[in-house]
Amino acid sequence: MEVMRSQRKVTSATASSHGVSTLPLYRTAPTLEVRLEDFERFAVDRLIVLRGISDGLARGKKPDEMEKLVNDLWKANMRHPQPSEAINKDIISHFVLRLVYCRSEELRKWFLSMECTLFRYRFRSEGSDVHLSLMTELGIPYKVVSHKEFEDLREKLNQVARSVSQPLPTSNGLYKVSFEQVPELVASRKVFIQKGYAYIVLNQVVSFVVPHFRSHLSKALVLTNRKWTSMIREQEKDRLTPIVEALATSYLGPDYCQDKKFGEISLKEIDQVARTSFPLCMQHLFNTLRDDHHLKHGGRMQLGLFLKGVGLKLDDALAFWKAEFSQKVGSERFDKEYAYGIRHNYGKEGKRTDYTPYSCQKIIQSTPGVGDHHGCPYRHFSEENLRAALGKMGVNSRALEDVIHKAKSRHYQLACTLTFEALHNSSCDAGINHPNQYFSDSQKILKEKVNY
Repeated sequence: MEVMRSQRKVTSATASSHGVSTLPLYRTAPTLEVRLEDFERFAVDRLIVLRGISDGLARGKKPDEMEKLVNDLWKANMRHPQPSEAINKDIISHFVLRLVYCRSEELRKWFLSMECTLFRYRFRSEGSDVHLSLMTELGIPYKVVSHKEFEDLREKLNQVARSVSQPLPTSNGLYKVSFEQVPELVASRKVFIQKGYAYIVLNQVVSFVVPHFRSHLSKALVLTNRKWTSMIREQEKDRLTPIVEALATSYLGPDYCQDKKFGEISLKEIDQVARTSFPLCMQHLFNTLRDDHHLKHGGRMQLGLFLKGVGLKLDDALAFWKAEFSQKVGSERFDKEYAYGIRHNYGKEGKRTDYTPYSCQKIIQSTPGVGDHHGCPYRHFSEENLRAALGKMGVNSRALEDVIHKAKSRHYQLACTLTFEALHNSSCDAGINHPNQYFSDSQKILKEKVNY
């Protein structure tokens, strides 16, 4: 796959004309030339889909809910201005993210799980002709059950279907495969077996196709990692490598540089909004600053940029930090050592860059040391400290157990989302992806309650 201007194209129209499924198996890298902007943009669009799937699974959505979620995510993010180019976008985005997520065992595990889930639901939405095409491409031996054979076995097939509360099978879309191909169905007694063959209805085909897909992708990710570390990473160090290495932890939403929706917050109201609308990570930093009158660099950056994003003006920010720090280091030292950093964050010093608040992804990935207070409490706090912090915020006991469970399962953003929902008595289907999003959503709910 060359990253430049696209010339050769595999379109949906040409795929259909050759009898090829438009649901790819991603067996080999495409012989395409891709523009650099498409390389990144396509990957970001697919990453939104995969992260949405991950959130849906973590929330325990039912299969029918997941099917709707996957379809909605795909339609919203994987369309192309030229419909005939949609299959190219699908293939390119998969192989770009394969580069991104091949680089560690943890990344490979996540990508493999999400891609298999995506494939499962996309496969289920296809018709029998696509199923047959993909089974043939995967080299899965199967036989189509004839109408006569179906009639001979109808009663036995119906008995199995009724016993597992499945729709009664029909002669259309009934296959038989070696029972060894479907251990999942055999173990759960959801399939009729005779003379070494398992008789599979249309909605069960996915049970033996997905394992083949998973096996190939798992091996491919390991091989891709070898190529990446031995050759590609160094060859593309000035072009593709920075993009690839940033994508796994990239934040895909608004930057919240300055919250225009709710305007400015004043020093008079900062303690009140901190109690009601700061997420736990920012409440912890804010309270630590109030108690200790000092934060290390990581904490100053995380809290300072957040306060900037929620509408604290530069003059008020300087006054706020000085009032706290001067109690410990004195006003003169604050002016010499710390005021510059605050002005720098607001783009008034140095390169005059307008720095943006940290996203959840960036905060979760941070590694606070001894004496540091930044980072994500759902990841870095002990269970005892997390329980105490959540209880202080006002999270009730029932919701607290759900939050702790999600934090233990490493679903840190979902734990924060559940905290938000418990404190505001309101659902947050989009999930919390940014501390400033938490603040904005909280303020919106609170203002609506006041107006109501």
